[in-house]
Amino acid sequence: MTDDDAPAEPMNEAEDNAQEIEALKLEVAALKEQTLRFAAEAENTRRRAEREANDARAYAIQKFARDLLDAADSLGRATASSPRESQDPAVTNYIIGVEMTEKALQAAFERNGLKQIDPARGEKFDPHRHQAVMEQPSDDIAAGGVIQVLQVGYELLGRLVRPAMVAVAAKGSGATATTEAAPAANPYAGAAVDGAGGAIDTKA
Repeated sequence: MTDDDAPAEPMNEAEDNAQEIEALKLEVAALKEQTLRFAAEAENTRRRAEREANDARAYAIQKFARDLLDAADSLGRATASSPRESQDPAVTNYIIGVEMTEKALQAAFERNGLKQIDPARGEKFDPHRHQAVMEQPSDDIAAGGVIQVLQVGYELLGRLVRPAMVAVAAKGSGATATTEAAPAANPYAGAAVDGAGGAIDTKA
């Protein structure tokens, strides 16, 4: 062995060590990335399961709430048409009892996230929350605005349970017509949600 050949073995060993260290670094980086990916997937799975469980709990009462809407409508009609000017104490007490029952039912709805959809007169028609059942000309409501609420709607935690049934101002209505260009399509048509929006019954 010559003097020139003497350092070859240590140099080769150092190179081998450097390559091994580099390979280990790459392996560690790959394992770290894989671990982070698995952790992210596990977190996403946990959040999705939690969200689905929350949705299941939140909307479990949707069918039950829908079944109660007829009772709420009946109480509303009863209080709206009750003879409030009656001088008969029995009739007065009966009216008060019905009104208290209606308020208690609405309060129970509110506590459980069931809220009324009762658009104000002149509010713009929303096909996702309203259902137009008739069109009427109006002198003070611009075209497409709500003239009258025929039946209040309800939504449960933002999800539509029943659209509000409304009468809307016909095209050309309003003392000050809207300046926006009228769309070519039916302005009351839209992505229906559980029966909302859609066609207008002009015969109503």
